[in-house]
Amino acid sequence: MHGRPIASGFLAFFCVLVAPLASSADETDASPSPLGRKVESFTLKDFRGKEHSLADFADKQAVVLAFLGTECPLAKLYSPRLEQLANEYEEKGVAFLGVNSNRQDSITKIAAHARVHGLSFPVLKDLGNKLADACGAERTPEVFVLDADRKIVYRGRIDDRYGIGYARNEPTRQDLKRALDQLLAGEKIEVAETEGVGCIIGRVREADANSAVTFSNQIARILQRNCVECHRAGEIAPFELIAYEEVAGWAEMIAEVVDEGRMPPWHASPEYGHFANVRRLSDEEKRQIREWVAAGAPQGDPADLPAPLEFVTGWQLSRAPDLILPMSEKPHQVPAEGTVRYQYFTIDPGFTEDKWIAAAEVQPGNRGVVHHVLVAVRTSREERARGPGEFLTAYVPGLRFGEYPAGMAKRIPAGSKLVFQVHYTPNGSPQEDVSRVGLIFADEKDLTHRIVTTLAVQPRLDIPPGEADYKAEATSQAARTEALLLGMSPHMHLRGKSFQYEAVYPDRRREVLLDVPAYDFNWQTSYRLAEPLKLPAGTRMHCVAHFDNSADNLANPDPTQRVRWGDQTWEEMMIGYFDIAIPLEAERAAEAARKAEDPAAAARQADEAQAERLLTAFDTNGDGKITRDETPEAATALFDRLDRDGDGVITRDELIEAARTARERRRE
Repeated sequence: MHGRPIASGFLAFFCVLVAPLASSADETDASPSPLGRKVESFTLKDFRGKEHSLADFADKQAVVLAFLGTECPLAKLYSPRLEQLANEYEEKGVAFLGVNSNRQDSITKIAAHARVHGLSFPVLKDLGNKLADACGAERTPEVFVLDADRKIVYRGRIDDRYGIGYARNEPTRQDLKRALDQLLAGEKIEVAETEGVGCIIGRVREADANSAVTFSNQIARILQRNCVECHRAGEIAPFELIAYEEVAGWAEMIAEVVDEGRMPPWHASPEYGHFANVRRLSDEEKRQIREWVAAGAPQGDPADLPAPLEFVTGWQLSRAPDLILPMSEKPHQVPAEGTVRYQYFTIDPGFTEDKWIAAAEVQPGNRGVVHHVLVAVRTSREERARGPGEFLTAYVPGLRFGEYPAGMAKRIPAGSKLVFQVHYTPNGSPQEDVSRVGLIFADEKDLTHRIVTTLAVQPRLDIPPGEADYKAEATSQAARTEALLLGMSPHMHLRGKSFQYEAVYPDRRREVLLDVPAYDFNWQTSYRLAEPLKLPAGTRMHCVAHFDNSADNLANPDPTQRVRWGDQTWEEMMIGYFDIAIPLEAERAAEAARKAEDPAAAARQADEAQAERLLTAFDTNGDGKITRDETPEAATALFDRLDRDGDGVITRDELIEAARTARERRRE
C-alpha cells in the first residue's frame, strides 16, 4: 500500500535477488586477479551448433568475452547494452563473444535469450565451465577484455547502472567502454578491475555422494516451504526452484542470498509482533543449505522427493473472482529500457449500489515488467475534489495476498471509480501489459466489521543533501471507536532507512507494534498480524522513520539534492499505513442517529467528518490543528484559503466552515 493513498515504486524484484553486496566500484573479489593472464585459444559451439575459435579473430585488436545467463535479470538488462557496444566497436577492430557457462542453461534457453534481446554477436555454450575457469569468471554478466596478445587487461562490470537495490537512469561510470577506449588508444587502463555484479555462474561441481544433506531429502522441502510460492512458472521470481538441475545451477547463489539475509524477503525485527505472513529460515535450514552447497549440491535419491505442491493458477483467491476488471481495454506498451513514469488508468465498474468486498487481488498482466499496481476507490465527491481515493488493494514486491478475516470487508460506494497506478520496470526487451483486479463480493448481512486502510503521514519532509539519518515522525488521529488492528504497511522511497510503528493508548501507555530496522524499498511488505489487536477508542498510531540521503546509500538517486515530498521515486514519502476493522454495529447506530436528526444536523455531522479526514491526513503531531509546517508545498495555496483569520493555523472550526461552504456551493 502506497502513496496518498496511491504513491510510488521503483526497482523490480530481481535487483535485490541477484545483485551481490558491493562495497565500492573499484574494489575486487577476494579471488586471485586474472589480470595479465593469457587466454589460450578455444573452440566452442554457439546455440546453432556452429563452432567459433578464438583464433578466428586473430585480426582483431581486442576481444570482449561477456559471460551471460539466460535467467539472470541483470544479464537480461545488460544484453541490449552489450549489443550496442558490439556494434559501436566492430569497426574499431573489437570482437564481442557471449559465453554461457551455466549448467542449468540449455541450448534452447540460450537461443531464446539471444533472440529476445537481439544479440547479433555469437553466444557460445561453455560446457563444463572450462572457459569460465580459465578466465576466472564468477558472475553473469561479467566481461573480460583481451588485448592483441589475448591477455586479460580488464575484468569486471559493464558499468554502474545496475546493482543491489538500485537502478540508475544512466550510468555514472562506463567501465567497459572506458577500458576499450584506453586500450585502443595505446594508453594504460586506469581502472582495470571492478567488482562483478550479477548472478553466480552455475558451475558443474563434483558432488559428495556421502553427504547427509541432499536435494531430494532436505533442500527440496526447504524450498517448497519458503521459496516455490514465488519461484515457479508465471510468478514474480525470475527462475524456478523446483527441478534438481535448475536448483543445482543456482546453489551458490541461493547460499549467498540466504547468508546475507536477502532471501526470503522479510525485514521486520523479531523483537516485536507476531505476524501471519512471516518469512524466515530457521538456523537449521540455513545450516543445511550451506552444507549442501559445500558438498557440491548432491541430488540424492529422487524417491525421497516430497510430493509436488499444488497452486491456484493465476489467482491466490480461495475461489474464482465474482468480477474481474482490467485496467484498460488495450495493452500498455512498455519500452525495453529507461525509466517509465507511473501510469494511471481509471475505470468505471458501473456499480449502482454499494458493494462489499470480501477479497480483492491484483493480477499483473506481465510480471516481468510490472513492479507494482495500486488500486484506489475514488468516489464522486473525491473526483470533484480531485482527491486520491481510498486504498483498495495492491500488487507489490514482497506482498503475498491474504483474504480478509471472516465477517470483515471493504466497501465500494455506488458510483465510485477505480484508479490503477502501475509502475513498470523495463527488462531489456519491449513488453506489453494489461493488469487487472479480481473482486469477491460479500453480503452485508453477513458482516460484523468494515475494513478501512488509514495512515499516519508526514508530508513536510525536508531532507538535506548528504544527510545520513534524517528523522521524521507522524501520528494518526485518535480512533473514534474501538477497532481491531489487522496489519501495517510502511512506505518510503529510495532513501528510506528504517520505520517503526507504536500504539499510543488512551491511558498514555505506549507499545511498539512493528520495527523495520533496515527498510528496503524493493519489498513493499504488508505485515499482517497473526491475531487482530484490539485498539480502544482514543488510540493513536505513532510512526518514526529515518532516511539516508548520503552517498553511502547506493540506491540514492542523487545525494547532492535536497529531498522533499513527492510521488516519484527520486522524491520521498513517509506514510505508515495500517488496516483497522471497525464494528458495523457502531457505524449503523451512528448512521441511524444521523437519519433521525434534522437535515441541518446531519449536514453538520457530514462537515465535521470531512474536517476529521483532513486532520487525519495533515495534523502530523496530533494537536487538533494544521500548521503551515505540516502542509506539503503543493498545498500552500489551499492552506491560505482555509486559514480564514490568517493566523498561520487551520483549526477544526475552519475546516468545518470550509466543508459547509463547499457543500452549499455544490447544492447551488
